[in-house]
Amino acid sequence: KAFAFSPLPSLVSRKTTHVKSDWSDFQYLDDDEDIDTTVYAVEDDTQEYKAEVGAALEGPIIEMDADPIFVEAGTALPLTLENVLGVLSACRQEIGTMFGYSAENRGVGITGGVDFVDIEGPIVILSLKGRFWHEEERVLERVGTYLQQRMPEIAEVILQD
Repeated sequence: KAFAFSPLPSLVSRKTTHVKSDWSDFQYLDDDEDIDTTVYAVEDDTQEYKAEVGAALEGPIIEMDADPIFVEAGTALPLTLENVLGVLSACRQEIGTMFGYSAENRGVGITGGVDFVDIEGPIVILSLKGRFWHEEERVLERVGTYLQQRMPEIAEVILQD
């Protein structure tokens, strides 16, 4: 038997059903405390004004800090707790525009910080807290690259669960 192919769809009647929402359990939620009502400076404001606004805001707390270890990318520091803490401290300063450690950054709403959590073999675990201009994934990528370029033993930099 031969089958005929028709390029036109068959005309079948379709019935549309309209569903109405039931709002009988609608109620007011008083959860305004989750809304950030802080007034921040804007990009066109002067650095002085940004710093003034940011000085009134608390900076991110660093749980584990160390003296910064400033070394060039391509350096092969061994993967130790002291080196991770020191290079992370240098990272906070060198790519500081991503974090809220300066009053100017906090003044425009960047309040985020990065902190060390643990080392598990060749994996460094960090935490991010606060608000960032960039997505968390981008911040982690930049910090991870910074650390890996100075400690090539690091296989991966991840966020704490």
